[in-house]
Amino acid sequence: MTDPISDYLTRLRNAMKANHRVVEIPASNLKKEITRVLYEKGYILKYKFEDTENKQGVIKIALKYHPQTRQAAIQMLKRVSTPGLRKYADKENLPRVMNGLGVAILTTSKGVMTDKEARQLGIGGEVLCFVQ
Repeated sequence: MTDPISDYLTRLRNAMKANHRVVEIPASNLKKEITRVLYEKGYILKYKFEDTENKQGVIKIALKYHPQTRQAAIQMLKRVSTPGLRKYADKENLPRVMNGLGVAILTTSKGVMTDKEARQLGIGGEVLCFVQ
């Protein structure tokens, strides 16, 4: 697999389209940090990291839906920076998703964070994905 982050986002999208409650994703440190950011911003209900007999482990994510309409909390997941074409943003040119209604997840020198947090710290980084 050449792009594990795209695989992570695709598994989330597919699980939401199929109205699954829980999705299991092979773990990595970057995927764990992206999951943490999604949880802190309220896009997922909860998550759990499980170790398996192999060293990689699994991330179990409980997806969040609206109680009456059964619409997923995440309406859009879009991969921005790919292995073939990296997208970097400096502190002056950080992206805004849907005029601030969504978030851009970035990897910076201070860790994985949203565009708003990076703006407050005055740092830039690689734009991983857009979430709305």
